[in-house]
Amino acid sequence: MSATVSFEVTSPLGPQPVTLSYARVGRGEPLLLLHGIGHHRQAWDPVVDILATEREVIAVDLPGFGASPALPCGLAHDLPTMSAALRALCEELELGRPHVAGNSLGGLLALELGRDRLVRSVTALSPAGFWTQGERRYAFAVLTGMRRIAERMPLPLVQRLARSAAGRAVLTSTIYARPGRRSAEAVVAETLALAGATGFTETLRAGATVRFTDDVPGIPVTVAWGAKDRLLVPRQGVRAKQIIPRARLVRLPGCGHVPMNDDPALVARVILDGSGLRRDRARAR
Repeated sequence: MSATVSFEVTSPLGPQPVTLSYARVGRGEPLLLLHGIGHHRQAWDPVVDILATEREVIAVDLPGFGASPALPCGLAHDLPTMSAALRALCEELELGRPHVAGNSLGGLLALELGRDRLVRSVTALSPAGFWTQGERRYAFAVLTGMRRIAERMPLPLVQRLARSAAGRAVLTSTIYARPGRRSAEAVVAETLALAGATGFTETLRAGATVRFTDDVPGIPVTVAWGAKDRLLVPRQGVRAKQIIPRARLVRLPGCGHVPMNDDPALVARVILDGSGLRRDRARAR
């Protein structure tokens, strides 16, 4: 069920209130799910039911995305502030040190939380931050173009396009390798989420100088990349492995930038394997 939680985050202007929207389902060790820029927590819907059979799943709308309002004046939409907000979220929900899985921006945030030892394990799906400057500029240009189209496209046209597989491909083929698998309702909802994302511009601007250059020692890390990722190209996964040498690097055949929709069973298995549950059970046998 959808819920909201409010807490305070420190800023140069003093403590500032932050409110995040989230959904919580399942039983087991907590697993925090973080979406990418311009998306919303429903990006995880294709895998949530599978994950919830073995995990307590908390899917959150990041600040300024989905149903979560933008950060208040005095708080920047940058990595340190978002990480602080997620840390406060975990404390407020009494999650302890959860497992975390993230996609794109969410994958980068998951690695940030892992580097700071705030989580038990990290699974990063096509995480941001392993790009060259040219690759970053390309990705940002594509994202900006998608945002402008979403903002300007009339809702009746979005709904009409979403009714056909070809139309869904027009709207979402940049992020999905198999856009026809996405439901019409989900495509309409995520197009509206992109158009209405109050944190989009500031978050994208804050990412202009971001690169992830640190190892993440001491916890299990999985980096998984869609073989058909058209936004953050798969060779960035090789760089991630070089920077985090103990990470498990997984190729996701037939998957695009947001792989949860393209192959839910594969992505769920990668996340559960990455959090150690299946390996622990195998050792117990």
